[in-house]
Amino acid sequence: MVSAPRGATDVLVVGAGAAGLACARDLLAEGVGVRVLEASDAPGGRMRSDRVDGFVVDRGFQVFNTSYPQVRRRLTLRDLRLRPFTPGVLIHTGSGRLRFTDPTRRPGTLPDLLPGRLAGPRDLAALGVLSARDALLPPRLLKRSPDTTTRTALAAAGVSDALVERFFRPFLSGVFLEDELETSGRVFHLVWRSMLRGTLCLPMEGIGAVPRALAAALPAGTVRLEAPVERLTEDGVLTADGEDVPARAVVVATGPATVAALLPDVELPAYRVVTTYYHVAPRSPAGEPTLLVDTRRRFLNTCVLSDVARAFAPPGHALVATSVLGEDTRGREREVRAALDEAYDTGTGSWDLLTVRTVQDALPAMPPPQPLSRTTRVAPGRYVCGDHRATGSVQGALASGARAAREVLHDLGR
Repeated sequence: MVSAPRGATDVLVVGAGAAGLACARDLLAEGVGVRVLEASDAPGGRMRSDRVDGFVVDRGFQVFNTSYPQVRRRLTLRDLRLRPFTPGVLIHTGSGRLRFTDPTRRPGTLPDLLPGRLAGPRDLAALGVLSARDALLPPRLLKRSPDTTTRTALAAAGVSDALVERFFRPFLSGVFLEDELETSGRVFHLVWRSMLRGTLCLPMEGIGAVPRALAAALPAGTVRLEAPVERLTEDGVLTADGEDVPARAVVVATGPATVAALLPDVELPAYRVVTTYYHVAPRSPAGEPTLLVDTRRRFLNTCVLSDVARAFAPPGHALVATSVLGEDTRGREREVRAALDEAYDTGTGSWDLLTVRTVQDALPAMPPPQPLSRTTRVAPGRYVCGDHRATGSVQGALASGARAAREVLHDLGR
């Protein structure tokens, strides 16, 4: 644990999400006085988990990637009690179900990649070269490559339109929360690399265990909950209850709405909206911890969370999470349920809708050319960090928080 320095606060961090907690930890490690003000009743920002009638419900479907460098630097992974997904996906098509699995991890699934099933010989060769390149090249070379859209990057790698439509488009729609493959190709290559080198998991207690672990590494009293900030002042911030909190520097590490309110001159990207439906079934319709995607793109992805982590559902029940782009509009749950009936090849009429979670700022849009890191400096003594300043991921948020700490330390002469 980092020791808190004595004396007045040097830096105020507004927001106890991943970026703000990383920034606070790095500043404390250098002996800087830090306080974190969080508007809600727990740390995490979008990375929150709730208990609903005995079920663990994340605020939107989220996964945890073990390969992210910032994650490995800051967290003891075994303490999160991670439970892995299958290293691959199931693909629901109009003519049946296909399986795409990494044969280097599951050699028994190699027949699923035989020519004529998922793809032809040329596509399999192109996929092999693409994957080897992204997995083995140093990240700095991937970051320096010319930027295009993901669709263009796949075409340049020799991947046919048929394989794009059968696999990459439905799968990556759930990763980037857009279904036109217009996300930066550089971001795609880095994300593909992370999937090849890491394992997609869920903490046993939900994704909220990640920010809780980050916050637990800070000295007691560093994070103050239920302390929304109304505005920045010349000397620090003014909280919503009228308290003036002075500081030499203020780092805003919140969601886009609060960033826009506190720092109106900061340019923010558009954000993707996603809705997740949580259904309770009497038994698992899948029987395995695997993501299922749909070539007709009626949903982004679906999975049985209780197959991944048993603690997500009480005994005798299964928890199914299904995500779609956009809002929860009238009649949409009924359409999703009908698609799940077909995709899982089982009746969904007995399923109960547990809850619905719509996340307005789920992921920043990342069209090319996409800067992979941006300065956090806004004005003298004013900084901003978050996934919108880097790649839209936990890695990006943590790296942005780390950059904010470095820039604050430089400007304070530390």
